[in-house]
Parts: sequence; C-alpha cells; structure tokens
Amino acid sequence: MTVSFEWQGKVGDTWANEWARTDRSFAELQTLLVDHIAALAPDATRIVDIGCGAGTTTIALAARLPLARCLGIDLSPSLIAVAKGRSAAVPSTRFTVADATLWDDPSFHPDLLVSRHGVMFFGDPIAAFAHLRSVAAPGATLVFSCFRSPSANPWAREIGALLPALPPIDPHAAGPFAFADAERVGAILTQAGWRNARAEPVNYAYVAGAGYDPVGEALAFFGQIGPAARAAHDLRGEALADFLGRLERLLRNHLARGTVSFDAAAWIWTAQR
Repeated sequence: MTVSFEWQGKVGDTWANEWARTDRSFAELQTLLVDHIAALAPDATRIVDIGCGAGTTTIALAARLPLARCLGIDLSPSLIAVAKGRSAAVPSTRFTVADATLWDDPSFHPDLLVSRHGVMFFGDPIAAFAHLRSVAAPGATLVFSCFRSPSANPWAREIGALLPALPPIDPHAAGPFAFADAERVGAILTQAGWRNARAEPVNYAYVAGAGYDPVGEALAFFGQIGPAARAAHDLRGEALADFLGRLERLLRNHLARGTVSFDAAAWIWTAQR
C-alpha cells in the first residue's frame, strides 16, 4: 500500500523521474480515456485532474477542449514541477500541489472531474468522493480509469509469480488494484452521493519497453516502478541476481516488433453529481 506521505516524498520523486516511461505504458489507455471524456463532456469549462502526475491527461484535455480551464492537482511536488515545466506553453492549464480529499477552491467549481489511475490510493474512498462531489458544480461529470483485477492484467500476474511469497493483503486496501471490484466501486460512488455510476471495461497494450534496447528499458522501468522494484529493493546477492534473471526472461517472452508489452485491463468509470 502507498500512502499519502510516500507520494509527497520518495514515491512521488521516483514517478517524476520515470514520467516518460510511465506515459508510454499508459499511452493506449490515455487515448481511450481522453476520447471517452471528450465525447461525454464536450462542453466542459472547468476541469480538475485528480492525481494528475506529470500532467499528461490535463494537457491532453486542454488540447481537446480548448474552451476549458484545466487544473491538475497532485500530492507530489516533484510531479507537479514536471507538469508545470511541460505545460509552460499551454495557458489554459495550471497545476498545484494538493490533496484531492481536502482540495477546495471557492473560485473554481469544476463541471468535469477526471483521473487516470489516480483515485485508487484514497484511504477513505467514500469520504474522498463525497468531498469531491461537494466542491463540484451542480450537474458535474466524474470520469476516471482504474485497473481491473490482477488476473486480468498479465503484467501484474506474471511479475507477481516471480516474487517471494507474501502474507495475504486486503484486496480493497489503497493501491493499484483497490478499485478492481466494480460492484464495490459502484457502491462507493453511490454512498458518496454520485448518480448513474457505470463502468466500461477496456483493454490496452501496456508497453514497458521500446527503443534501441526494449528489454533493457523494461528492466529499468520495472526496477523503479511497481512490485518488481519493491522486491529488488529487498533482495541481495544471489537472490537478487536470480530474480532479475527471471524477470529479464519474462520480458524477453513479451518482446515483439520492437516493444516489450503486456495485455492490460482497466475500467473507465463515469458518474454525475
């Protein structure tokens, strides 16, 4: 589980350093999500991107919806610094360090709230979504993506099979797969006061490595982000060498046409205030 203070520190710093590789891994999902948002809320004028990371979704929506003002919020100062640098030439965007569960700007009540895989880390998701509803404009639309189950995401399932056995964890604890259960998420949104909550399953290619050395790129990426990075951090000596060797063989098995990619599965959720 990753908690808020970790995003404000080392975890956020790591994701800021890895934003380009992270964007590559989410590129197909990013297109699906932005297309979905633009079709659903083409007249949005005030957009908040929750857990905006390095600003990719915020900047993309500013391009697709040129009449909108777009605000990206994230816990990580390092990620916000990257987002500000990338958006310097996009005047309709702004970024600020903020906790989405507390954020409130009386001069900016969003009519569209979005997130690309940023809401699964809420410690109290009902309270978080209730707060976001309270600061949204009447009739506002909520759209976010999140992973489906690990069993539907080979990148997680296959890497997980390489890891040392771990004690059972709460599948609903804050983390990448906290929102895998669509029935549970629908109930959360309803209890938080959102209406007409519905989820659309989408599949995409999770590209972990490309370029002149795609396997090396994928090894470097997974060495910094996700469960493989945590395992590698805890292993030493022969155990570490064995783990990295098995990870490299797995990645080579997913190398095709110059990229290392895995099938991935997500939900795109929508709801109304």
